[in-house]
Amino acid sequence: MTKPADAATAHVWTALGGAEALLDQVSFHGPSGLSPARLPVRELARATVAACSLAAAELVAARGGHAVPAVRIDEGAVATAFVSERHLRIDGRPPTLFAPLSGFWRSADGWIRTHANYPHHRARLLAALDLPDGEDEAAVRRLAAALRELPGEQAQERAYAAGALAVAVAAPGGPAGLPLVHGAPRGATGSRPLADAPLPCSGVRVLDLTRVIAGPVATRTLALLGADVLRIDPPALPESSDAHADTGFGKRSTRLDLAARADREVFEGLLATADVIVTGYRPGALDRLGLAPDALLERRPGLIVGQLDAWGPHGPWAGRRGFDSLVQAGLGISVVEAGPDGRPGALPAQALDHGTGYLLAAAVLRALTERHAGGGGSHLRLSLAATADWLLYGVRAADGTGSAAGDPADPSDPARRLAETDSALGRLRYALPPVAYRGGPVDWSRPPGRWGADAPVWS
Repeated sequence: MTKPADAATAHVWTALGGAEALLDQVSFHGPSGLSPARLPVRELARATVAACSLAAAELVAARGGHAVPAVRIDEGAVATAFVSERHLRIDGRPPTLFAPLSGFWRSADGWIRTHANYPHHRARLLAALDLPDGEDEAAVRRLAAALRELPGEQAQERAYAAGALAVAVAAPGGPAGLPLVHGAPRGATGSRPLADAPLPCSGVRVLDLTRVIAGPVATRTLALLGADVLRIDPPALPESSDAHADTGFGKRSTRLDLAARADREVFEGLLATADVIVTGYRPGALDRLGLAPDALLERRPGLIVGQLDAWGPHGPWAGRRGFDSLVQAGLGISVVEAGPDGRPGALPAQALDHGTGYLLAAAVLRALTERHAGGGGSHLRLSLAATADWLLYGVRAADGTGSAAGDPADPSDPARRLAETDSALGRLRYALPPVAYRGGPVDWSRPPGRWGADAPVWS
């Protein structure tokens, strides 16, 4: 059965500045494969993917001067892609999703969530609590005992002061009023024109300064749609090899130290002809390098700057690091999804990450369409917190299709939404992209290569 666009999709498309009439091009089919949840995760997932697909269809039509093609979203493909990291296999091996010191822990007055997947975050967390490192089993016991003695907020602030990641589990506090997408057009263009092309982003150059899931999902999507995406990481901050295997499709990856003169000159050469730069570091982290959005747009008025962070642009948490699981804990999702025993719960997917990733890709696509029509560059701001705020207070379950706890999960087999390929990382099983429009790509042009191994040049 085919279903038309719903209220959530319309809300996202409006937030992106899209024309309401184009929503008639969108339809959904197939059952959702997402596990049950109290919050309307299914609606969030399909709305973000549908809006991204419609933005891609709009751009390819604008470049070719023809009608916008139909967007038909397979909800099973959406569900599979939203847990792409769980379906990934590398030579048959499943990825490591959460490290031993990442998770929920009892505190003296409730619960706290930690994130220590990266070695430097693990070291900082243990140091914040004056704990030695060691074998995982012993480290888990010591961490649990230490956190049990501390009030959640005290442990949270000690971790923050040490550069570690821990958030006291909080109940929902009411809507924060964060805009789902904040876009600010900037001045005249001066960018390269986009000619007719088979893919929306053919010829578009994207600098990818993001990590983990949300930002890399956005740039992975732009790569699917034809962009030349070059991911740049600092040499001293390695990415998880499993995360790179999941989100590195379609891209190339290089390493540059932007504080070193020679590497910075290379970066400036890349930036001089880039169309888009996407950043995913905490607010202010790149400012000291002269890469604040305003500084970038002053030098390159036609540039599209996509900025992603965890907690949003305002408030006491604005400058803090964060991940999907921590935002769920801090903004009340973990309480809403708690089990019958009161233990905090989680969404059936890292939906804030994936959803915000597709939103960011959609915002970039719409900005490219606006620039193609004679506009200038743009500064686009999105956050995991804004997506969480929308999920908690803005999305409504569609009649008869909600994600409420107790609904039966989709019985369909996700296998037909998976594919396999050889790569420099080994034999990969991966989720196929859910972004779809008539005549659009169905898979990436290349598998991920080794992290940081590509030359810092455009294709």
